[in-house]
Parts: sequence; structure tokens; C-alpha cells
Amino acid sequence: MRTSIPPSGHPEVSLRPLVRDDADAWYACLMQQGVLTHTSWQLSSVDDLAPMFDALEATCVPTQIRMAVVDRAGALVGSIGFHSIQWPPGTAEIAYELCPAYWGRGIASALCRSVSRWALAAFGWHRIQACVLDTNVASAAVLRRCGFQHEGRLRHFRQVRGVARDFDVYGLISTDGGVASG
Repeated sequence: MRTSIPPSGHPEVSLRPLVRDDADAWYACLMQQGVLTHTSWQLSSVDDLAPMFDALEATCVPTQIRMAVVDRAGALVGSIGFHSIQWPPGTAEIAYELCPAYWGRGIASALCRSVSRWALAAFGWHRIQACVLDTNVASAAVLRRCGFQHEGRLRHFRQVRGVARDFDVYGLISTDGGVASG
């Protein structure tokens, strides 16, 4: 399934398909101080990203959609997309990261808002959720700014570098007020 690419919603970055040639740059971004800390990624080398690219390149109905976030010069500075996609009933989990040099500029919020609206409209999904490590205050703030509602805490939900950690669940449904507007 080929999909269009939504606008980024921010003048400093754009979106394009994430491709296998991005592996080294994506891995470098994920490994920057502060990025991996707030995720459940289990990475020890760039080769650990291969299953993600395999899933993105699959010709069947996708269970993942991921886009590269690139700066004006075309350098990869992050990614955003969806995993755990269920085609019916039309749900998915959003995930994103940015290199720290791009934090604090409203980029993550603009991306999350634009990509969420796009997915709800383009695919007819009725729900997008995010599971955020309980210590990831910045990502929780991004989600709240984008209209996601805090729905609860999943205790010991995922392993984070060998330790069971708590994650907060945020949800956005297609009928939430403000999804279609600014």
C-alpha cells in the first residue's frame, strides 16, 4: 500500500518516505543524548533497525508507516509514523523522535498534529494512541497540545533496557473537537 506524504506543518522541516538508506542517519539520531532515554527502543547497532525497514518495505497491508523528518538541506533529523496498525477497526499508535538540536521549536507538535490529522482523514481511522514512558514529560506535552487525551497509566507495560517501565496512554479519536482545526 503506497501512501501520500502529509505536510510537516512546520517551515523548518519536511517529510518524505523513510528508506533503508536512512538507517545510519536514523540510528545516529536515535542514539543522541536524551533521545533513546525516553523510548523503549532496544538498539545496540544500526542492524537492529533492519526489521523496521523490512516492515516498511512489505507489499502487504502495512502494520507500520514511518516517514523521515528532514531539515531544509535534506538531512534526516528524526522520524514520525505509526505502528501497531489495525485496519479494521482503524487504529494505530503514533511514534516520533527528533534530534535534540531541533527540540524546543514546536516542530514535534506541528508534526504530530499534521500527521495525526492526515492519518485520520486519509485512512478513515477512528483512533490514534500514543504510549509514552512516564518520565517523558516533553512528549506528553506534545500530545496534549495536539488534542490527545490522557487515558491512564499502563504499569510495567514495556521493557526499557531490561527494566519493566510504566507508560502513559494518550488517545485521539476522530470525533474529538479540534482534530480538524488548528
